[in-house]
Amino acid sequence: METHPMSLDGSEKSPESKDLITSNTASTLCISSRSESVWTNTPRNKWEIYHKPIVVVSVGGAIFLFGVVVTSLSCFIETNKNVYKMCGPAFLSLGLMLLVCGFVWIPVIRKKQRQRQKSHFFQNIKSFFFNR
Repeated sequence: METHPMSLDGSEKSPESKDLITSNTASTLCISSRSESVWTNTPRNKWEIYHKPIVVVSVGGAIFLFGVVVTSLSCFIETNKNVYKMCGPAFLSLGLMLLVCGFVWIPVIRKKQRQRQKSHFFQNIKSFFFNR
């Protein structure tokens, strides 16, 4: 049989109920959420909004250029030609994939920002009419 620890006041409580009592679900949800802007109304600058796709595009461009260099090495260097011919297109495709993902991510973020602005606008109108 499993014994549960006694609490300070002497009453017995299961670990599950103890976790439920001591957990702060609102703060936990806020901390673990993906975007903090949902919980805070502070305006964010452009860098905070677009830094992830910019980094993905930059890394993708660098990998793509590295793939171009490695592929072109297979034309000029005779030693290890098969390695260059195998690795070059792999870096090309990986870099191109990251470039496309980053460039597609930017309009998705813009659309999300517009929807959020519309949502705030309608929320303000709703609160204006219904809170009188």
